[in-house]
Amino acid sequence: MSGRDSEGSTLSDDLELMLALLSKGKTSDAKVLSDSILERSRSSSERNHDIEARVRIERALIGAVPEEMIGSELRWCVDRLNAISSGSSVHGLALLNLATWHANRGELMMALATHSEISINNGHPLDINSLSRLEVGRILSSMNDYGPAMRHLWSARSGFIELGMSPEAIATSLEWLDLALDDIRDGSPTMASRIEEAKPRHGPGNTTFPSNPSDITSIVEYLFPILTQDLSGKSRLDIGLIIEASEKLNRYVWKDAIASRKDEIQDPNLLEVFQS
Repeated sequence: MSGRDSEGSTLSDDLELMLALLSKGKTSDAKVLSDSILERSRSSSERNHDIEARVRIERALIGAVPEEMIGSELRWCVDRLNAISSGSSVHGLALLNLATWHANRGELMMALATHSEISINNGHPLDINSLSRLEVGRILSSMNDYGPAMRHLWSARSGFIELGMSPEAIATSLEWLDLALDDIRDGSPTMASRIEEAKPRHGPGNTTFPSNPSDITSIVEYLFPILTQDLSGKSRLDIGLIIEASEKLNRYVWKDAIASRKDEIQDPNLLEVFQS
């Protein structure tokens, strides 16, 4: 591996280097370095169970273990971290990856069960919890369980905003808005009240509930100044959702503001809306 000789460096230093290599797409170099980190983390002189579990998570994700062993490897990491650092960020990361592995295999109930182990009450940090709520919302939405899906997406969005994770907050807001626009009713409970009154269920179902116009308004007012900075792009489903909200809520100030900049729009579907 080029770039650095790990001899004499600490395990944590080399773990950071391995993660940096992965972030740059240098998977082969990261895989070579992970062999050394794994061996050293198990040695009597440098034994470190946290780092062993962390590197084994990454090795499972980059194909350093046989495909048929990925699930059992991720489960080992979850169990080990649950024993030595339950509620930690890396424990939550292990649970997220195991849940994603189940979801990718179509094992949605197992994925939901794994996500249920992630909780602020269990000590997991807000970013991990919010990412988990986002994935739960997506899974439930794929199962047509729209009411609880909206509740989880709203919770995820709140966490992302609190943490300043703007890209994630924007994406989650749009996913929530896409569901919310299907059924809007004055006087329906707000998301805040639905979250406060939520109770455990035996399992997913085909449930829906109407959205409150005030929640939609708050979402659009959050998104509007961000998304309308640039109206270009051949596919702007995000702007389409704002226009739909504007029409359904009879708040044409949003649609009119976009229409005034029609010459900046490149999406043919949006242009058709303003020509009709």
